[in-house]
Amino acid sequence: MHARQRRWTALTLGLVLLAGGGLAGSLSNSASAQATYEIEPRAPEYLYARTCGYCHGHNIAPIIRGRNLPPAVISSIVRSGMGAMPAFKPTEITDTELEALSEWISQSEADPEEHGQ
Repeated sequence: MHARQRRWTALTLGLVLLAGGGLAGSLSNSASAQATYEIEPRAPEYLYARTCGYCHGHNIAPIIRGRNLPPAVISSIVRSGMGAMPAFKPTEITDTELEALSEWISQSEADPEEHGQ
């Protein structure tokens, strides 16, 4: 085998080993992160405060609490986005969390501390 072929073979083998180890590590990390949310979904109040409430009720987006919006409409807008509101992927808010969040927003009373549109 020529020196050039040996270097190419060693380089290829090294890249394959590095890619295989990195891929396995990232797959196990992402699988365990997703499993955490599937086992223990975050509470709707927490999600609203951390995600929705950042804009809604703070003069950036419309107030949504206390409006009796249908849960299906809320879920659809959260997944597809609307206007300046971004879409939230299932990796950001799981389907289970979104279902509970939509119900919570739909049934929630208006918060007198929220202000805006």
